[in-house]
Amino acid sequence: MREMTELSRPSRLIGRQRFPRTGLRAFSIVELMVAVLIISMLFAASVPAYQRIQRKARAASVANDFRVFGAAFQAYAHEKGSWPAEASPGVIPTGVNQQEVQAQFWTRATPMGGKFDWENNQIHPGGTSPGGRWRAALAITGTGEAPLVIDADLMEEIDTVLDDGNLETGNFRRGFGDCPLFILEP
Repeated sequence: MREMTELSRPSRLIGRQRFPRTGLRAFSIVELMVAVLIISMLFAASVPAYQRIQRKARAASVANDFRVFGAAFQAYAHEKGSWPAEASPGVIPTGVNQQEVQAQFWTRATPMGGKFDWENNQIHPGGTSPGGRWRAALAITGTGEAPLVIDADLMEEIDTVLDDGNLETGNFRRGFGDCPLFILEP
């Protein structure tokens, strides 16, 4: 008789085997799919905000470097009576105080790629510079070890931090090959 009561209990039929019900409730596949869908939608909504924050941080870093380097080069010009000689990208011009320029930041790749470049009496045709010639400017130039990635949104963000928010006017503009150009003396 005992065997009969055990068999009369409710059970799940899986294939041809009988398993007794445990009384535990599990998630169905639909419930799991809904949970995954909600998590993926939250993730998708947060990605653009995260990218915006990253772009603002890169813009602030580059703008700060332009300000620090610009002040160092202006101090040099004030002390010596002229701007330093032209140098290659990532190379500090001769005579410039390496502590004021913070050599480790000048020689490394920038957050947007490329390296800082001192532009003394150089021509930047094709950019937004009228005539294309500036007496003194700082640029970011792509090199073999640090290629420059031109990002229009990042350039506009840097211009908003440094200048007037318009890449066609002011001290921060697009130079030759659309490279970032911070003009110290027109």
